[in-house]
Amino acid sequence: MSNTFEGGFVTITTTGFTAATGAASARTAIPTDSAGNLPRYIRVAAINESYVKIGGSGVTATTNDVLIQPADSEILSVNGQTHIAYIQGASAGKINVQALENV
Repeated sequence: MSNTFEGGFVTITTTGFTAATGAASARTAIPTDSAGNLPRYIRVAAINESYVKIGGSGVTATTNDVLIQPADSEILSVNGQTHIAYIQGASAGKINVQALENV
């Protein structure tokens, strides 16, 4: 299996989650793919400026982590990590996280 996302179409067949961002870091377990496995990649979208960090069950995000710009999305490699932490930028907003299928 490759650990390099080479662009192109993505396949999302399971329900992810949407969470509110706030002034303090919060975290949620990374959603699984349709086979119940941890995905290799996730798609993260944000309504407002948000910052995210992937890690274990104690991961904490700061405003120095990966920026997800308003109305934009990023595809991030999970690398076996189990949780994603998130925090707001200038104002509260929401992030949406979807597992990409391991195909």
